[in-house]
Amino acid sequence: MRKQKGFTLIELLVVIAIIGLLSTLAVISLNNARQKSRDAKRVSDIKQIQTALELYYNDANGYPVTTGVASGGSIVYSGTTYMQLVPTAPTPVDGTACTGNNDYTFTQGGSYTTYTLKYCLGAKTGDVPSGVQTAQPGRLF
Repeated sequence: MRKQKGFTLIELLVVIAIIGLLSTLAVISLNNARQKSRDAKRVSDIKQIQTALELYYNDANGYPVTTGVASGGSIVYSGTTYMQLVPTAPTPVDGTACTGNNDYTFTQGGSYTTYTLKYCLGAKTGDVPSGVQTAQPGRLF
């Protein structure tokens, strides 16, 4: 009697199940990493916009009008460009609190001496809590 070499059907099914489980875990980890990277980009974008606004304030003795800081636009005063391209928030939206609030919204305050910059995070990032946040001069949230 000759013995046949190979794998049984049960052995193959067990290996396929293990591979399926490992790939599911990898996809879940990848999605969490993507969400964290989008939130980190949002915080970084807001810090860059704030830096450009402070440089603008030093030269112009005031912050720009609300329409002067629009996503996709630039921050310019008297021929000096402080930000070539105002960033847009990354997509997709993260977190239920951010639904409909994913854009960066700049509003110039009274007498050009203050502003608010609204943005939304899907999860806590560093010291910044999740949800809709308002950055102001010298304050990230």
